[in-house]
Amino acid sequence: MDVGVCVGHQALKTEEAFFKMKQNGFSCCQFISWNPSLWTSEEREHILMAAEKYDITITAFWCGWTGPVVWNFYEGQETLGLVPTAYRHQRMNEILSGAQFAKSLGVRTIVTHVGFLPENPYDPHYPALLVCLRKIAETLKADGQDFLFETGQETPVTLLRTIEDIGFDNVGVNLDTANVILYGKANPVDALDVFGKYVRGVHCKDGLYPTNGRDLGKEVKIGEGKANLREVIRKLYHLGYKGTLTIEREIEGEQQDLDIIEARDLLMQYVKEAEES
Repeated sequence: MDVGVCVGHQALKTEEAFFKMKQNGFSCCQFISWNPSLWTSEEREHILMAAEKYDITITAFWCGWTGPVVWNFYEGQETLGLVPTAYRHQRMNEILSGAQFAKSLGVRTIVTHVGFLPENPYDPHYPALLVCLRKIAETLKADGQDFLFETGQETPVTLLRTIEDIGFDNVGVNLDTANVILYGKANPVDALDVFGKYVRGVHCKDGLYPTNGRDLGKEVKIGEGKANLREVIRKLYHLGYKGTLTIEREIEGEQQDLDIIEARDLLMQYVKEAEES
């Protein structure tokens, strides 16, 4: 398992980001892109040039979407991902457009937050959501691409059931080891017992459980939260996971760089331990 890092997409800033990656000892990344207006031929050429110059592999394209976004348990239900009917069609098309941009970069894996999947399989909104998800999966499959659910807003069993209901073999999970905690849905070690065979990408992140019913838990640097990355990596190894462990630290500035470098060394140690176990 290689250790990579998340890189945010900013207009004509990718070369700078990849240079910084290389300085910090990384050669692979998930590319996080929330702005469809940046999915242009100019950006494509800039990204490909930077990737070649610094020998960077983009392992996945994290595809965002437009419209309101509120990261909590109330407004989040109405604004996040493809679940809200008001934004579903628009965002489906944006994800398909982002997937085409990713394909032009040679990237096979598309990741996104789908939203608060209904816990109740008889929820009247669930069938229409499945139609949308099958359309995305079918379109990406035809282009040789995979579609991954970023974990967090749903319980592991709900995510498992949704993947089974979609019914395409190019659908899987991007396990965010903190999000399942931040949303109070699970812990990542036990979640692997439910959907481990579908994990095709990992965000290595740490966090604490929610302390009230409205707000998410707090993200913290790796090693200071409840994620137990050592055990997650050991379990992934024994499940046969051969993908990348991608560090995500959702703060900014110098401390972000310091925390990422510290996480890199810690994760490499955990991988070594797993291989020797």
